[in-house]
Amino acid sequence: MAKSRNIQEWFSVYGESHQNKLNKLIHFICVPAIYFSIIGILWAIPTPAFFETVPYLNFATLALVFVVLFYVRLSIKVAFGMTLFSFGCFYLLNLIEHSAHLDVLISSISIFVISWIFQFIGHIAEGKKPSFFEDLQFLMIGPAWVIGFAYRKIGIEL
Repeated sequence: MAKSRNIQEWFSVYGESHQNKLNKLIHFICVPAIYFSIIGILWAIPTPAFFETVPYLNFATLALVFVVLFYVRLSIKVAFGMTLFSFGCFYLLNLIEHSAHLDVLISSISIFVISWIFQFIGHIAEGKKPSFFEDLQFLMIGPAWVIGFAYRKIGIEL
């Protein structure tokens, strides 16, 4: 059985393929955008009628339960930051949903595709393949890595 990594080990391995300044900049913008877009895609999935009895109960909010549990297992502080970021995403999605000019699904898919194009450009600049090619869990580590970077900038230790 493989040894479970702690948050610092995940960040260290993830950081190995994110050293180039352009790649890091792209990731700091596009990783949160991809996270937002995935929440948006889940938000847009039609829900059964019984979901409508609870405000904001949809596939995005249900997925958040499992996402937060993944992060809690690694770091309470990261889980807290990701929860706050997720609530911010929910707020923006609610605004988009109630806009007469925007569609949540189309907006989310557009953000997703454009952000992934930039992610791959960043990895071309880096000269290394994306971490998730080795382990799909890195798709969850990317957003946490951005939160961890923000925490270090404001003096919060993990």
